[in-house]
This record gives sequence, C-alpha cells and structure tokens, in this order.
Amino acid sequence: MKKNLPANCPSCRGRLSVKSLICETCDTQVSGIFSLPLLGSLSDADQEFIINFVKSSGSLKLMAKQMNLSYPTVRNRLDEVIARIEEEEEEKQNNDKN
Repeated sequence: MKKNLPANCPSCRGRLSVKSLICETCDTQVSGIFSLPLLGSLSDADQEFIINFVKSSGSLKLMAKQMNLSYPTVRNRLDEVIARIEEEEEEKQNNDKN
C-alpha cells in the first residue's frame, strides 16, 4: 500500500513541514525546513480530481461523462476544490507573515 505524505499533525492538526529529504540512489541528504507544495496539502480525492481535470484537458463535460455524473455535479466539485485551494493559499500567506 502506498503511503501518502501527511499534511497535518495527527496530534494538533497543525500544518506539517518537511525537515529532510534523501536521495535513494546516492544517499545524499538535504536538511532544512521546507513547506509542502500546495497540491500536496489537498486531500487524495482533491488531488485525484485535479489530475483527472488536467487529463481531460479541462473539459468538465468529458469529466462528467467519464465519472458518470451530471455536468453541474462536476462543476460544483470543481468549485469546492477551488475553494480549498484558495483556503490553502490564504493560510500559507498568513503563516508566511508570522
């Protein structure tokens, strides 16, 4: 089973940062405090939706057909993902100010 990088602390739900990275090929390690990419902080379902959106060339009509859903349902789902992205961007801006 594939493990996904967590975006929030399991204890307090605060935003997690990456402290180190390692190359599995040559064992090079990089340490520091790195923020997660915006898309990485979204849920698996949101990430999958975005991937399908890109693969369908941004066609909600095609996505609706592939997902066997109505166009308005897929449009609403996109609006929800956009709202979460905007929330993530706002939270990142607020954290950057502190």
